[in-house]
Amino acid sequence: MSAPAGLSREMCDMVIQTLQQVVGRELPDSRILDLDQNDECPEDLVRHLLSPDVGLHLIFLPEEYGGLGGGARDICRVSEVMAGVDLGLATTFLAILLGTDPILVGGTPDQKQKWLSRIATGEAIVAYGVTEPEAGSNVASIQTTAVRISDAEGNVTGYRINGAKQFITNGGIADIYTILAKTPDGPGFFVVERGTPGLAVGRHEDKHGIRSSNTTGVLLEDVEVPQENLLGLVEGQGLKQANAVFGYTRLMVGAFGLGAGQAAIDRALAYGKSRIQFGGPLVEKEGYLLNLLVEPWIDLAAGRAHMDAIALRIDEGNADMGTEGAISKYWCTEAGNRAADAAIQAHGGYGYTREYMVEKIRRDVRITTIYEGTSEIQRSIIAMYRWKETVRSKGAYYEEMAARMDALHGDYPEVGADLIARSLRALNTVITGMHQARRTRHQMVMFTFADMMSRCEVAYEFASRAGSLAAEGDASAGTEGAMSRVFAIRCAAATSYAAHRCVLSLQDAEENADSAEAMLGVVAELLPPAVYTGLWLHMAEVGEHLKQRD
Repeated sequence: MSAPAGLSREMCDMVIQTLQQVVGRELPDSRILDLDQNDECPEDLVRHLLSPDVGLHLIFLPEEYGGLGGGARDICRVSEVMAGVDLGLATTFLAILLGTDPILVGGTPDQKQKWLSRIATGEAIVAYGVTEPEAGSNVASIQTTAVRISDAEGNVTGYRINGAKQFITNGGIADIYTILAKTPDGPGFFVVERGTPGLAVGRHEDKHGIRSSNTTGVLLEDVEVPQENLLGLVEGQGLKQANAVFGYTRLMVGAFGLGAGQAAIDRALAYGKSRIQFGGPLVEKEGYLLNLLVEPWIDLAAGRAHMDAIALRIDEGNADMGTEGAISKYWCTEAGNRAADAAIQAHGGYGYTREYMVEKIRRDVRITTIYEGTSEIQRSIIAMYRWKETVRSKGAYYEEMAARMDALHGDYPEVGADLIARSLRALNTVITGMHQARRTRHQMVMFTFADMMSRCEVAYEFASRAGSLAAEGDASAGTEGAMSRVFAIRCAAATSYAAHRCVLSLQDAEENADSAEAMLGVVAELLPPAVYTGLWLHMAEVGEHLKQRD
């Protein structure tokens, strides 16, 4: 079996160390807060990070075009670290990756050589031009057009592009734009370079957060590009090319949620240790520790376990990871938002002031549930594909996962795999029952499915990771096992609640009462109140671990 794609652990560590050294020197908290206050993008720092001295973007590029050939795991690690420093800066690099991806995915060898080599040298900031005023998550509804330009013999020599793009990260500082436009045979991506006549930067967006990223409109008025600037040289491939990058980029945004959320909760932990109230540090108060620190900490750790597992599968060559990527993005970004919110609460009144970084982090991380597909889009994707797979497999999809949890529980009972198996079987029961009752046409049913599916699949990967650490005798196995057990208990409780909500919220008193009672009877048998046993004890164990952290 060949080794997974990507860098060695040591090489990735070196990239991260270089990143931390540069941004630690160039971006102290005081400058980060000034950039936020002034709504300013540090273009000088961005270009320095792209320069041959640092070459941070090279992790995104294949070796044959001057890059390092980083894999999904490497990109997730670097993205989490970068977001922990400043999510605006991280978003700038997300846009560079996004703008480069259509070239990587759809470009001909000559096109890749021409533009990727230039990007690799660090001389070009890239922007991804897809979103429009009337086309956000629905990419297929773009209005920007690319009309053929032909010579006297009728041969296509170029295209004339007209339209407007909105919310374009790097829009005002980019050297290269990859623009999605409708050709006569369907959408296609075009490379448009800065300075091309008719290309103009639109209004600068005054954003709620990530204010250190440059976000503008991009206007195209009779912009003429040669035919060789159509990526792939074939019209109508744009949507396929756009969809091909989502597995990576959704994981990357999930990593942003983890990085920002972890940075916020790390600051809250430090504050709780130093802040003395009622005769002792806040971190010694049970409610403060368990509610505001332990719970979000575990949610982030669970999301990281899921993201790592999916990134490894991508690096191993599994191409169809769209639903898994959606789960990672949905869980990790929502968990990051909850963690940042808890961090503000943990700081009390200070957390609500701009002087404290947690206030900025909370504003920044909000975008992660919106860009690269909103949480609602992710829930739609998750529910649709997992519902279809459950029906197609007659329940085998989740039953096989449950059986693997049964086996894991036999080897390592401390990780909570038994409760995850029960939750997966309860999920199966609800999906099958609601399908048979023809309730899946309701979006709220599907959204509730997605919540259950996401939590159960994240729990599955978290327990699997905890079991692997226990098998290896890793020093962190005890804490990971306790965190996994807590997450499993909360997963069981959330699955039971969601099942009742799903089954009863659309039901009249007499309608399908027998089938509803039967469904919920199975759920109650699988997930009785006893699933809560030991929850706070296990959380306290994790809390003791957090108190010992430097």
